[in-house]
Amino acid sequence: MNFEIITTTQQLETICEHARAHSVVMLDTEFVRTRTLYPKLGLIQLFDGVNLALIDPLEIDDMTSFWDLLQDKSVTKVLHACGEDLEVFQYHAGCLPEPMLDTQLMAAFLGHGISTGFGTLVNEYLGVELDKGEARTNWLARPLTEKQLDYAAADVFYLLPLYEKLIEQVKAKGWMKALEQECSSLMLKRVQPVDPDQAYLKVKNAWQLSPKQLAVLQQVAKWRVLEARKRDIALNFIVKELNIWKLARYNITSKAVMAKEGFDSMEIQRHAGRLLKIVHDAENIPPEQYPEKIVRLVDLPGYKQIVKQIKDEVTRVEAETGLAPEFLASKKQVNQLVSWAWKHQKSADKLPDMLKTWRKPLFEERVLSLLEKSAR
Repeated sequence: MNFEIITTTQQLETICEHARAHSVVMLDTEFVRTRTLYPKLGLIQLFDGVNLALIDPLEIDDMTSFWDLLQDKSVTKVLHACGEDLEVFQYHAGCLPEPMLDTQLMAAFLGHGISTGFGTLVNEYLGVELDKGEARTNWLARPLTEKQLDYAAADVFYLLPLYEKLIEQVKAKGWMKALEQECSSLMLKRVQPVDPDQAYLKVKNAWQLSPKQLAVLQQVAKWRVLEARKRDIALNFIVKELNIWKLARYNITSKAVMAKEGFDSMEIQRHAGRLLKIVHDAENIPPEQYPEKIVRLVDLPGYKQIVKQIKDEVTRVEAETGLAPEFLASKKQVNQLVSWAWKHQKSADKLPDMLKTWRKPLFEERVLSLLEKSAR
């Protein structure tokens, strides 16, 4: 397995020019994200079937030629379990690899579980046992060791023959268009920005709060997101999620109570002034501007029954297609469907996954009749 380490703009331009002569290239990234909100890019692996390049973004002054390759629609980019890679590209380049195919999704269309790992598939389809010992290494450290470089190179070197085997079977089973749709949907979902005003809805147990308490939580959660973005620090390293919930739940108005409720000393030292001001200012929010009380689907009458009926239909579709039930319709997607019917009055702009793209012909007639019978 021969590879070239790319450390200059000129080298990068040359390797990307070669890659653009091919219709398909393999991609992977190595990054670090421990305390940061955004991923720190450490390495990019590129293999076009001839040239295997390990691109060092810490050394290269101008990455434009690679970002241009990402957006070259004549070259299909193949990745495995690409969700986090998409976040890396979106943050560092402001673009996504298009068109893109994900071998983890390919495997799902062949009956594998939705989260089947790269090593598992390489072993099954290629008979190769990969060493994954460097998966949690520090990819920002320099110099990278030979073991790190070999590990990184293997991820795209074996991706090519794996892709070739999987794509042949996906086409043979008639899932190619569905695969393309699923990859496009994945890209859309992974890059949707968090609306700071809606961040409070993601806080665990927010449903337990009254509208007045939610007004506090909404403002605190919004501040936390904006602070995390400004300082590039992971949300829970700004203030722990449980603590912003406590702030709203108990209407905390002093540092002493913050300490009593288990806030970290650094949270108090750095952010108490801001947090307590948010609580104080929330007193001036008129009740008509409070967020609505959060109603959980699980608490609505008939929820368990309709979910069981939908899951029964998923089981029937599983038997007909051979696709894993969690891939056909995950718990989140089932809840999305019920929420669309019960909370959003079947709004056309909130159409759930089970009624879109390749899932629509599989589920539309089955689930719409069930939802009509359970209409609220």
